[in-house]
Amino acid sequence: MIPLVAVAHGSRDPRSAASIHGLLDVVRSLRPELDVRGCFLDLCAPRLSDVLRGPAVVVPLLLGKAYHARVDVPAAVAESRVPAVVTDVLGPDPRLESAALRRLSEAGVSFGDRSLGVVLAGAGSSHAPANEAVARVARRWARESGWAGVEAAFASIASPTVPEAVEKLRMKGATRIAVASWFLAPGLLPDKVASLAGDAVVAQPLGDDVEVAQLVLDRYDFAVARQTVAA
Repeated sequence: MIPLVAVAHGSRDPRSAASIHGLLDVVRSLRPELDVRGCFLDLCAPRLSDVLRGPAVVVPLLLGKAYHARVDVPAAVAESRVPAVVTDVLGPDPRLESAALRRLSEAGVSFGDRSLGVVLAGAGSSHAPANEAVARVARRWARESGWAGVEAAFASIASPTVPEAVEKLRMKGATRIAVASWFLAPGLLPDKVASLAGDAVVAQPLGDDVEVAQLVLDRYDFAVARQTVAA
């Protein structure tokens, strides 16, 4: 069985690697017979080159198709000179939304609260389509949640910022604010979001959610099936 190599961005914050390894433990629990290897593009070990030693399916643990997905992962795989297939990133997918909403629920947020405004906070990218993917989720939640409003916000590069999104929600009548996380793991940017959120309720990153783990396996299975058909 071809190995699954899951590659995350990486962070100097040890909580980030711990969260990624926790997610991969869930993946292994769902598919015990599969060789699942975790690694990182930068800032912590192991690196992709350390675990990519032969044919494999590389699953980028990235929520959107920004620079790391479009450039860094393919370049790192090409540099390894092994016959690896790179899958699509995890997003967009309804299961990511479900995971983010579960984290909000765990933080005490419920649907239908007309006094509540929700910020959906992501990393931000110079690649506009990656930001728009997050904004689409926010617009869908705004239509379906019964909250006072939902606004996308970004921790870096893109706008609006978290304070700007909060101000928009206040203008829509929100008297309380919650922040949903569009981050896979803790780290510098999620901490920045929390620091800018004031007295808002801040949900945890998606982390070891079982639906995220199932999504990782789905990306793997789709790539394997395509390889089988091609063969």
